Amino acid sequence: MGGQVLRLQDVTVRRDGAALLRDIDWTVHEDERWVVIGPNGAGKTTLLQVAGTMLFPAEGVVEILGERLGQTDVFDLRPRIGIASAALAEKVPPDEKVIDLVLTASYAILGRWTEEYDSNDVTRAVELIDQLGCAHLIRRRFNTLSEGERKRVQIARALMPDPELLLLDEPAAGLDLGGREDLVRRLSTLANDPKAPTMVLVTHHVEEVPSGFTHALLLRHGSVVAQGPIDQVMTAENLSRTFAVPLTLERGRDDRWYARAYQF
Repeated sequence: MGGQVLRLQDVTVRRDGAALLRDIDWTVHEDERWVVIGPNGAGKTTLLQVAGTMLFPAEGVVEILGERLGQTDVFDLRPRIGIASAALAEKVPPDEKVIDLVLTASYAILGRWTEEYDSNDVTRAVELIDQLGCAHLIRRRFNTLSEGERKRVQIARALMPDPELLLLDEPAAGLDLGGREDLVRRLSTLANDPKAPTMVLVTHHVEEVPSGFTHALLLRHGSVVAQGPIDQVMTAENLSRTFAVPLTLERGRDDRWYARAYQF
């Protein structure tokens, strides 16, 4: 077990009087890859926003990369965290070129301006774009890309500052079958790389969990249903409780998960 990367203790988040997260206790270590699973409205994205310093809890303690939220400058902390999410994609200037979108992650900004980048930055950006299968898109504008291409470019951007923590919010959402499988394969490769950052991936489909992920956290109505090593947590009983539907669960030879509604 590596060092502690993320710790939430008794964390509660409220909005307009409603609790989006309730009494969350969760610890992530540096050699772990976590998947957070739950239905729509379970609090998954809210949890990721807390982990990414974008949202402060009403109650509880949050420690990220050794810094306590509320007692540290989040602008110093954020470059150490890579984030890919639909909310971030919506903020990208529509005419931003792919190479510039990835490069600007070095400064944790969106939109190329007058900042300077050295040859090492450019080389790293090009390598990451190529690694995610997007080399042919390097001069394209972000608003001309397909949904699958946008997802892969976002992950390249999230990896650009060599983060210690990588947060992926429903990276396969909106993709067709081919796009999903391509992305899951690339994420499996990343998850199995010992040099990759600690990863937390949010989804509500078990079929989108890449092989190589080590731990799972199941959420329902803002509360933890189960958490721990993925082999212990990913059971038909736990998933049925999480989604309030009787489910069967299988794990294939490819180390992927498959869930179906139980047929009476």
